[in-house]
Amino acid sequence: MAAPVNEAEPENGAENADAFDEPVRVTTTDEAIDALVVNIEGYEGPLDVLLDLARHQKVDIRKISMVALVDQYLQFVEAAKERNLELAADYLVMASWLAFLKSKMLLPAVEDDGDEPTADEMAARLAFQLQRLEAMRKAVDDLQALPQEGIDFFPRGAPEGVRVTHKPDWQADLLDLLKAYATQRIAAVDRDYHIEPPAVFSIEAARARLERILGSIPEWTELSTLTKTYEAQAPGVSVLASSFNAALEFAKAGRIHLRQVSHFEPIYIKARPEDAEEGGPVATDEGDGSQ
Repeated sequence: MAAPVNEAEPENGAENADAFDEPVRVTTTDEAIDALVVNIEGYEGPLDVLLDLARHQKVDIRKISMVALVDQYLQFVEAAKERNLELAADYLVMASWLAFLKSKMLLPAVEDDGDEPTADEMAARLAFQLQRLEAMRKAVDDLQALPQEGIDFFPRGAPEGVRVTHKPDWQADLLDLLKAYATQRIAAVDRDYHIEPPAVFSIEAARARLERILGSIPEWTELSTLTKTYEAQAPGVSVLASSFNAALEFAKAGRIHLRQVSHFEPIYIKARPEDAEEGGPVATDEGDGSQ
């Protein structure tokens, strides 16, 4: 395979200006050999060389020709030997392994017991390692492209000393903590729940009250108006219910009249004097909704 084509050399001014900004890249086999020796390219192992050679083919690493890649790497090692360069042991080991891989890929497949990997499996593993190295290099480049402290941004100067004053809200010793814990535990213990009976207006109290005011209601009077003065002692519903019960007893005894025009209408009450004529609307103890 032909050697990679040299990239266009920048002008002297641009080269000097970018000497410290961009790393020097090599594009030919001879330059790669020099890069391996003087570490300009920053090679750290055989995979770096293989990755650069694969890049020079300008194809996807997953689709590169492993035979052509092996040939380029072996040419790289042979050219280095001709210059009497001292190659690292891992480069020579990789060269021998690639030569073995090339021989397996070129020779016809031989059935084996399955213990040794095939040439395709070995080539796939090598391509996978190259992909991982490419991903690592890309991650490093992405990190290097981020803003860096001291270059793109700078921290503030030495901050002034800040005096911190600690003011505790509580002062307690071990005994106080134990007492507080015991108090919380005692409060959490289940206790008997006592329901306080609600305040009620008894029927006896309603009868006694109605007995007292019976002489002051000679005309029809709404029953609910007679219970408002006692709602402070008990709920209004209890006062009204007890008063209505007492009124029914008085009506049964013939002492008062009760009247309700229709369902859910107000209930009217009037005393029944035995020696006076009844005035107002006709009142009966039994009628529409009245009892």
